[in-house]
Amino acid sequence: MNYGRQLVARFVGDAAPARVVIDVGAGAGADLDAARACLPGAAFHAIESHAPSVDALRARGYAVHPLDIERDRLPFESGSVDIVIANQVLEHTKELFWIAHEVSRVLRVGGSFVVGVPNLASLHNRVLLAFGRQPTQIRSASAHVRGFTRPDLLAFFDDCFPGGYRCAGFGGSNFYPFPPVLARPLARAFPTMAWGIFARMVKQSPYERQFLDYPAVHRLETRFHLGD
Repeated sequence: MNYGRQLVARFVGDAAPARVVIDVGAGAGADLDAARACLPGAAFHAIESHAPSVDALRARGYAVHPLDIERDRLPFESGSVDIVIANQVLEHTKELFWIAHEVSRVLRVGGSFVVGVPNLASLHNRVLLAFGRQPTQIRSASAHVRGFTRPDLLAFFDDCFPGGYRCAGFGGSNFYPFPPVLARPLARAFPTMAWGIFARMVKQSPYERQFLDYPAVHRLETRFHLGD
C-alpha cells in the first residue's frame, strides 16, 4: 500500500484523454500497467536504467529510455507529453530542480504530473520525532535524501513556478502501523498523516526555465545541476 497504486490509477484516469504518458523511475512497470488499463490507446514510455527492470519493461511492450534523470534531458519535445508519473522517486534525488524543469518542459499546458512520495509528516513519524527519534523517511542509513509533506510539496511548485501548477487531486495511502483493514480508511480520512502522499499537479501556464532560475535567484548555497 505504500506505493498507492490505486491513487496513481485514479489520477491518471482523471487526466484522460492522453496520447503520451511517461513514467520517470518506472521500476518493473506497475504504474504503467495501471495507466495502460486506463488509457489503452496512449503511447507509454518508461524512464528506467536498472537492468532487470529495463528487461521486464521491454518484455511487456514499453518503450524504455535508460538515462540519468538527475542530469540528462528527457527525450521528448517541449510540450509533447500529456501525463508524467513519478512515484516513490523524488525522495531519492538531489537534483529536484532539474527534474522538475525537465518534467515541466515536456509536459503540455493542461497536462498532469502525478507524484507520489513518502510522507515526512505521517503519524508514525510525528510520534518518532516527538520522542527524539529519526523519522523513517529520511534515515541517514537509507536511500532517501529528501523528505516531503503536503504543504512543502505544494509550496515547491508554487515558489519555483508561481501559478504554473494547480493541485487537482490529493490523497494518502497506508497508515502505519495499522493493519490494512484499518490503514485504508484511515488514509482516506486523514491523508496528510498517511505513510505516503500523492498529488495530481496540472500544468497551468507555459513554462520557460523557472525551476532552473530559482536556485540562482535565491542564492541557494548548494551546487545544483542546472544543465549545460
